[in-house]
Amino acid sequence: MSEILDRQMGAVRYLSFNRPGKMNALTRNMYAQLAQALKDAAGDFAVRAVVITSQGDHFTAGNDIVDFMDNPPTSESSEVATFLGALLNFPKPLIAAVKGNAVGVGTTMLLHCDVVVAAPSANFSLPFVSLGLVPEAGSTFLFPALVGYQRAAKIFLTGESFDADTALDMGLIAQIAHDADAAATAIAEQIADQPPQAVINTKALLKARNHDAVASVMQAEFEIFALAVQSDEAMEAFMKFMAKKGSK
Repeated sequence: MSEILDRQMGAVRYLSFNRPGKMNALTRNMYAQLAQALKDAAGDFAVRAVVITSQGDHFTAGNDIVDFMDNPPTSESSEVATFLGALLNFPKPLIAAVKGNAVGVGTTMLLHCDVVVAAPSANFSLPFVSLGLVPEAGSTFLFPALVGYQRAAKIFLTGESFDADTALDMGLIAQIAHDADAAATAIAEQIADQPPQAVINTKALLKARNHDAVASVMQAEFEIFALAVQSDEAMEAFMKFMAKKGSK
């Protein structure tokens, strides 16, 4: 079975991480599937909104560390970069339903979503510095703009996690719902019933002020990320992470 479930119900397309045994850790192939699905949805008039969700107890553990170490994303043509670009430029409403852990890109991708619903179990973390890396997905621009510099710096530089209540207080999510999937579906269906061009135009206007700045920051982040991921510091951090994981 595919590690990305892709289905459409009515005017809403659903993309679901489907690797629950690995806490939905993302591989290159999964990034490629997500990027292609977003590209297809952008060009399909029958799709009025997209919901990103997950199978199992967690949203995603972020990158699959083994796959990531074997094939680090050091090129702007990489599957990771292609997916992040697809997120930035996706013209239609993007809704996310989050439960359990949302690690690394599992949190940064939410900054590109128009509405995020989280279950009470949701736990968010941005451990890039802890792994000898730098944040990605334009998050060094978007996150402090959302939550304030001090709060963003503390989270990025310590690697601390935060819960759904904190995410709601920050404005990272729109609401907490015990059934995040059902709540996200209800919102997506409500949006899908709206006049489609008015929806697209309104999203474009909402994003216009920051779009070029985010694109520029994403490029800078990626250039530094590509250097960092090949560094001794990152390799040492990855090895410590794998050793800690193996001891559990």
